[in-house]
Amino acid sequence: MKSPRNKTIDPDIKEGAGYLDRCIDAREDDGISGLKLPALTDRTVLGDSLSLMPLLPEGFADLVIADPPYNMHKDFNGRRFRKTSDDGYRAYTLEWVERMLPLLKDTGTVYVCCDWRSSNAVYEVLKEYLIVRNRITWQREKGRGAKSNWKNSMEDIWFATRSDSYTFNLDAVKMRRRVIAPYRTDGIPKDWEETDKGRIRDTHPSNFWDDISVPFWSMPENTPHPTQKPEKLLAKLILASSNEGDMIFDPFLGSGSTSVAAKKLGRHYLGIEQNEQYCIWAEKRLEMADEDRRIQGYEDGVFWERHSNKRGF
Repeated sequence: MKSPRNKTIDPDIKEGAGYLDRCIDAREDDGISGLKLPALTDRTVLGDSLSLMPLLPEGFADLVIADPPYNMHKDFNGRRFRKTSDDGYRAYTLEWVERMLPLLKDTGTVYVCCDWRSSNAVYEVLKEYLIVRNRITWQREKGRGAKSNWKNSMEDIWFATRSDSYTFNLDAVKMRRRVIAPYRTDGIPKDWEETDKGRIRDTHPSNFWDDISVPFWSMPENTPHPTQKPEKLLAKLILASSNEGDMIFDPFLGSGSTSVAAKKLGRHYLGIEQNEQYCIWAEKRLEMADEDRRIQGYEDGVFWERHSNKRGF
């Protein structure tokens, strides 16, 4: 029995059969060959990205957010990804990137998630095809300690664009911080304001994010997926690099965080995931987004520091 506070989303295959029926099943045959964009808009596709990406319409995506398996042994609900050499992981990255690129608009942006093991390989591939603009590092907060090494609590996200013409909405991703040492000029607050929530300042975002809470059991977005990305993290990428009504594509959807954040923020989405269980969790979360469009840590059009807003995130 779950604790009353345990909000983990975890319907199994039997319970989630109805959610699975909402997906486009592209496992037995191509499943999406010949489908035009309207039929693929706001959908989850069940199948293998490497096989299916060449069948998708060219130039449909304004923004691609990819969270491929990192270069480590990992069990994804019975599907195992095995660690390979640096050259082997680079070849894997090259394979999916080459299949993704035709789907991206000339004005499009790509974000690729990785860890310290896979970061160099991802960068080497991206710089061959795209303009790499930055590397975001975010603090996972959670993670196991190690007796003979430093605790691994950071991950990277590479930011790249197809051209010099791309979307970046600075004002949409400002960080609201509490002012520790308020400075005044002639008695007037300088670059901060007094509010009912205290003294605050909206600052420009940097490429180091220490305000992200990884989903845990009492958060309504949590699933048992082993590498689930927080909606707040995806919201930052989506708000910065797309506009309302744009199409967001995730070739490694997992439990659906990209699609859910896109829906909550008024964007269209298409995600591919090869695991039935994860597709069910994604569709369940998308249904829940119809009733609750809140994103933890994002309120009043700004992102709050971790544990600083009224919801505690």
